[in-house]
Amino acid sequence: MDVVVRRGVPEDAPGLARLRWQWRAEEKTVADISRESFVDFFTTWVLDHRATHLPFLAEADGRLAGMAWLSLGHRVPTPHALDRRSGDIQSVYVVPDLRGHGVGARLIEAILAHARDVELQYLTVHSAQEALGFYERLGFVDNQRWLGHPRPSG
Repeated sequence: MDVVVRRGVPEDAPGLARLRWQWRAEEKTVADISRESFVDFFTTWVLDHRATHLPFLAEADGRLAGMAWLSLGHRVPTPHALDRRSGDIQSVYVVPDLRGHGVGARLIEAILAHARDVELQYLTVHSAQEALGFYERLGFVDNQRWLGHPRPSG
């Protein structure tokens, strides 16, 4: 199997939207809109957010096999660190028949390489419980300093 991992380009947006739809369908969640409407919305969203949300995609033997996103942000400067850019890994997904074949690891490794290239000061990931071991094997550690509020809007 030939796997290629690369940064996504705007033309990849419809395929990435279909992967996101497939992921939710796999979880058997009910959608509020049609697949076609979602693909249109997602494609526009990707274009509108391309400065802050970088898609990475995996192709296996020429077909879309997985995706991972790097959300970029800026932290408030300090006198010791004027440029405090950070990143958050989001929406990591590999198609079911290719899980366990290193596709997810290759996606994360591509994001880690990009994070080093752009000198991110922080890189986080919010993981499902069953994926914790995966991220730990790739060098992520549990940082007890990070807290999250489950419902900040309510």
